Amino acid sequence: MNYRHAYHAGNFADVVKHIILTRVLMYFKRKDAPFFVMDTHAGVGRYDLKGVEAQKTREAETGIARLMKALPNAPKEVRELCEPFTTLLNDMNEDKLQHYPGSPMVAQSLIRRTDRLSLVELHPEDFDELTVNFNWAKNTKTHHLDAWQAMKAQLPPNEKRGLILVDPPFEDRDEFNAILRALYDAQKRFSKGTYMLWYPIKDLQMIASFSRVLSGMDLGRTLDVRVMIDRPGSQAKFIGTGMVIVNPPYVLEKELKVLLPWLVKLFEVVPGSGSHSIYELVGEQK
Repeated sequence: MNYRHAYHAGNFADVVKHIILTRVLMYFKRKDAPFFVMDTHAGVGRYDLKGVEAQKTREAETGIARLMKALPNAPKEVRELCEPFTTLLNDMNEDKLQHYPGSPMVAQSLIRRTDRLSLVELHPEDFDELTVNFNWAKNTKTHHLDAWQAMKAQLPPNEKRGLILVDPPFEDRDEFNAILRALYDAQKRFSKGTYMLWYPIKDLQMIASFSRVLSGMDLGRTLDVRVMIDRPGSQAKFIGTGMVIVNPPYVLEKELKVLLPWLVKLFEVVPGSGSHSIYELVGEQK
C-alpha cells in the first residue's frame, strides 16, 4: 500500500498513533533530564484536511472528525488521556476542523526547550515544506536523509533518553524487513531507547512473520498494540493499525487498556466488527 501522509492525514490510524505518541512523550516529561526524539519518516509535519490530497480520500471524516465529535461525551479518564492531543488540535483550529498535526507537530508541541527533536524526510518536496514548517524551532532540526541512514548517523544521541518513531509509507513489500534490519542495528548502539514502530494491518501473513522475528530478537520489553476496525475478509484491505513499542513506559499498558476499547467502538466499521489487543512480544530482559 502507499501510505504517503498527506492522503491519509487524520484517519483512524493517525489518531491512534498520535494519541499513543502523546502518552509516551508525557511519560518522558516526568523527569527533568532532557530527551531526544527522532521521527524517521516525518512528512511535512502538518496537513490541510481541505487540501487536494486529504479530500481525495476523505479519511479524516471517519477518523479525527469522529473523535472530536464524540470526545465530549467520552468517559472522564479517556478525555484526560486524550487531552495533550486534543489541546494541540484545538490550538491549530478555530471554529472548524481543517488542520491536522503530523507526528512532528505532535512531538514539537510536547517537548521542552531542553529536549531535542530530529525530523528526517527523504522526499525532496516534503522535506522543503517540513523545513519551512519548523525553521522557527531552535530545538528542532530537519534532515534530508534516508531514514535508515539517519538512524545509523544519529544514534546513540548525546541525551541518555530517547524516543525513535519509525513510520514508513509502506510503498513496497520489503518495508517490514527494512524495519527489522534498522531496529537490529539501532539496538546495538542505543539499547535503552524507546522505539515506536508503526505498521498497517492488511497482510496478516506478513504481519505474523514480522511478529515472530521480533519476538526472537534480543530486545527490552516489547509490546505489540493493535486496533482493528473490521474483521479480516477474503480480500486484503486496510483493516487495522499496529504499533510495536520497544522499552515502553511502565504506565503505558494501563493507559492503553482504558483508551483502546473506547477507540475501537468509535472507529469500527459496523458495531461489533472491531477489536483490540496488547500482546507482549518480549518480556523484561535481565
